[in-house]
Amino acid sequence: MSSGPASRHIDFAGSPRPSVGVEWEFALVDAETRDLSNEAAAVILELGENNPRVHKELLRNTVEIVTGVCDNTGQAMEDLRSTLLTARKIVRDRGMELFCAGTHPFAKWSAQKLTDAPRYAELIKRTQWWGRQMLIWGVHVHVGISSAHKVMAIITSLLNQYPHLLALSASSPFWNGEDTGYASNRAMMFQQLPTAGLPFHFQTWAQWEGFVHDQKKTGIIDHMNEIRWDIRPSPHLGTVEVRIFDGVSNLRELSALVALTHCLIVDLDRRLDAGEHLPTMPPWHVQENKWRAARYGLDAVIILDADSNERLVTEDLDALLNRMEPVAKSLGCSDELARVADIYTLGASYQRQRRVAEEHDGDLRAVVDALVSELEL
Repeated sequence: MSSGPASRHIDFAGSPRPSVGVEWEFALVDAETRDLSNEAAAVILELGENNPRVHKELLRNTVEIVTGVCDNTGQAMEDLRSTLLTARKIVRDRGMELFCAGTHPFAKWSAQKLTDAPRYAELIKRTQWWGRQMLIWGVHVHVGISSAHKVMAIITSLLNQYPHLLALSASSPFWNGEDTGYASNRAMMFQQLPTAGLPFHFQTWAQWEGFVHDQKKTGIIDHMNEIRWDIRPSPHLGTVEVRIFDGVSNLRELSALVALTHCLIVDLDRRLDAGEHLPTMPPWHVQENKWRAARYGLDAVIILDADSNERLVTEDLDALLNRMEPVAKSLGCSDELARVADIYTLGASYQRQRRVAEEHDGDLRAVVDALVSELEL
């Protein structure tokens, strides 16, 4: 069999417009105990097993709500709200609530049941203890890209804003009943899987094709979706998929994060069209920024560029939001982008969770209560 360029080719569907789509993972918690409930299969069955807006995930405590292909953030939020209204009624009728954060404050990973599917069974067979530890939830945002030749340059440049996106969404300070000291323990957990974590710094689609070929040839993956990078191409959808975010508890914050992501990627796309060489940082700076954002959240001092200049992430967000305002206006998401500043002005989820725990003498059930109550539809 030939192993030349033709056999390595990966089609990229391409998007005729800068569309946006969202995948939002929810856990099911018992209305009384606030512990996790492994009843997702029954909920999904009632929602409709072939419902394109609802997906199953690795664990049977999780339901994923997804949008269709949307033009802007507002449209995506309405799409999610419509599905969630139905899902929440079904969940509540079964004595549960919808819950979203990067981790559950006190649930035990060993008590969680796996979804019955060959790809999940294979994942656990390969990753063993680390795979079973993946008691985490996140949000994925897709943005349509017109051509494959832009994708890897956009992904590599977008890594400069990795710490901004993680710090804003950080919502996983607790693990197994303890405060980890991290704003996002989820980010540290997920990168333990062998094909997860930061993407390699590729600039061309051919480099990506060669990488996927090597991964398959050496038996590391059987399918591209097993590459679980924090930012990755989704060739069949014609998108860049941003998977940095911890789980988000409410639509308002989610709308801000989706708008910022949409603006950042469209801005990079347009700069490529204008012939600009997109800025990048050395991989070691990107890796350090990820750790700083996971550890310190909105108090992180991040590395800005290849010259090793540094700045408090919230100060850099002020400048970034100002620069993204014209892009947001063109995309119809100015109001949603403006909400980003509310997150670091009023407090991110990890900060709110710690405050609730302190106010309730360390009772983490109160943290679950607070997160459940934040989902206002």
